[in-house]
Amino acid sequence: MDISVVVPTLNGREELAGCLDALTEQVPDAEVIVVNGPSADGTTGMIRDRDDVSILVEIADRSVTVARNAGIDRATGDVIALVHQSLSVESGWADAVRDGLSGTAQAITGPTHQQLWAGMTTETEETRTIAGRDVTYFNPGNVAFDAEVLEALDGFDEYLNVGSARDFAHRMAASEYGVDWSTKMCVSREFEADGGIAETDWNWKYRSLAYRLVKNYNVRPTVVRRLLSHAIGDAKDALVDVVRGETTPSQWLGNGQDVFGGVGSGIVDGVRARVTDRTLRRNPNGRSARADRAVTVYDWR
Repeated sequence: MDISVVVPTLNGREELAGCLDALTEQVPDAEVIVVNGPSADGTTGMIRDRDDVSILVEIADRSVTVARNAGIDRATGDVIALVHQSLSVESGWADAVRDGLSGTAQAITGPTHQQLWAGMTTETEETRTIAGRDVTYFNPGNVAFDAEVLEALDGFDEYLNVGSARDFAHRMAASEYGVDWSTKMCVSREFEADGGIAETDWNWKYRSLAYRLVKNYNVRPTVVRRLLSHAIGDAKDALVDVVRGETTPSQWLGNGQDVFGGVGSGIVDGVRARVTDRTLRRNPNGRSARADRAVTVYDWR
């Protein structure tokens, strides 16, 4: 079983170096493909100075979805894994991948161990039932697929700047592809307390959510209920921030407008995507839609 590992990166040279070191140690026979967005931190030079990267793909897009597809385009393994630039695979990771994909599952995923001051935290398996369909989500920074599944579903939907991994999980479920969770397929990350808090792009969060729900399930009561449930929950949480004085009422109202605008755009585009691709793969913006992702490719195989 040959493993290709795709590592999307953007301005993360130091984190990426640790990720690559771990892959070299734990999966020395893997085909390692780094897909570099328009980084400005010397990532390209660092990678070219190493001898453990098989392919470096330079892209102009800042989208992780495009980076994933660009890496998949050049992977030759019968197993293709995605690993986040800030994560390091742990001992036993490769065996867990091979064992997990030797059975009936077409994808295998596992937890991220994150070091906190008070100890270690990790995730657990996440599943949902939507419109009678059982969906198992995967850790997008630590997952491995049977390459035939990525081919059958045409990779990731590049309409989505965020949420393309969850969309892929919905599409896998529609085609009855299985996702297994293995506690032995571990990656680790040391928690950085001074990294700041990323602001939520409310428009894109709800545009993505509405798009993938409508695209995969059509406009139905279940979809409307899920959208409302998410919006009401976020509105309540944000209102607490207003009461605490951490944000202003005008900001709260502005975020609400972004949510409604995102939902509207997502529904319209989701319907259009559903009509455009009526197959179970539901991917009108997949790998086959374009061939110009790579700006430069360094192939050292």
